[in-house]
Amino acid sequence: MKEVVILGGGYGGMNTLHGLLDQIPEDVHITVVDRNPYHSLKTEFYTIAAGTESDRHARVDFPEHEQVTYVFDEVEKIDTENEAIIIKGGEKSLPYDYLLIGLGCEDNYHGIEGAREFTESVQTFSKARSAGFAINNLGAYGKVTVVGAGLSGIEVASEVRESRPDLNIRLLDRGDTVLKAFDSKIQDYVEKWFKDNEVEVIHGANVEYVEKDGVCNNGVCYLNDVTVWTAGVRPNFLVRELPFEKDDQEKVIVNDFYQVPTHQNVYVVGDCASSEHSPSAQLAGQQGEKVADVLNAVLRNRVPERPSEVKLKGALGSLGKNDGFGNMLQKPMTGVLPRLAKSGVLWLSKRH
Repeated sequence: MKEVVILGGGYGGMNTLHGLLDQIPEDVHITVVDRNPYHSLKTEFYTIAAGTESDRHARVDFPEHEQVTYVFDEVEKIDTENEAIIIKGGEKSLPYDYLLIGLGCEDNYHGIEGAREFTESVQTFSKARSAGFAINNLGAYGKVTVVGAGLSGIEVASEVRESRPDLNIRLLDRGDTVLKAFDSKIQDYVEKWFKDNEVEVIHGANVEYVEKDGVCNNGVCYLNDVTVWTAGVRPNFLVRELPFEKDDQEKVIVNDFYQVPTHQNVYVVGDCASSEHSPSAQLAGQQGEKVADVLNAVLRNRVPERPSEVKLKGALGSLGKNDGFGNMLQKPMTGVLPRLAKSGVLWLSKRH
C-alpha cells in the first residue's frame, strides 16, 4: 500500500482529500492528522469569539471512507529523514510515502512582552472558545481591545460590537487606515461603520507591551479587561523547524507542483507555503485541489501536468450579520450584498 499522510484538516488538507477520494486507487491508504475530530471553518472563528454562533456553526464532519484513517492528536515532529510523523508523546509514528503539510499558521507576537501570555486569539478553535468565554463573561461596560486592523481584527471587533453593545471596544491599528490590503472605498466605509457604532479606532499604534489588565501603546497604557490579538501570523512551529529552504516569512519554498524541491514526495499548501498571494482559506483550498490533481497522477505512476495558476475570486468580510465589504467581480463593494455573498460561500463550503 502507498501511504499518504495529510497533516491538517483545514481548507488545503480537506480539498486535497476530497480530490483524492474522487478516484482513489485500491493500493492507496490515506491518514489525516488533526487535533480536532472535525474540519474547522477558521473563517468563522470570529463568531465563536463574539458569542454570536455556536461551535457547530464553524465545523463540518470529515468524510468517511474505507481507505481513510483519522488520527485526532497533536503532531510532535515531522521527521523527513525517516519519512515519518511523530505523534505527541513520541509513542506513535506514522510512516508516509507521500506527505501533505497543511498545518496553517499561529499568532505572530513580534517579540512584544506579555502578548503571548495576556491576549486572547482566534487562530484555533480552542483559542476562539477561550476568547468567547472571556468576552462574554464580562460585566456591563467592560473594556475590550482588539490589536490589529486586518480582516480578522475588523470582523472580531464588529461582531463583538453587535453581540455586546454595552461593551467599550477599542481597535489598535498600526497603519493610517484599517484594512490596508483593500480598496480605499472599503477602508472609508469600514472606518465610518466603526465611528457610527462607537468603536474607537486608534491609528499609528505601536504596542510596547501587554499586561493582564491593560495594553501600553505609544507610551499610553489603556486599562483593559480583554485583549484580542490579531496582529499578524506566522507558519506553524512544526513547519518552521523543517530543514527546508524558506522565504523571509518562514514559509517553505515549493516548486510549481507544490512540492519541496529537495523532497518531492512532500507537498506544502496554505499558510505554510511560500506564495505571492496573502494567506486565505480560498488560497489554501485552491492549492489543495491542485495538489490532489498532481497526486492522482503520481499515485498512478504518471507524469503530472503542471498546475494552472491560482485565480482568487476576491475577499469578503463581515461587519456584523447584516453588513459587509469585499472585492466582487474585481470591484470594491460594501453593504448587504457582500455580506450575503459571504454567507453563500459559507453555505457552499459546508456542503462541499
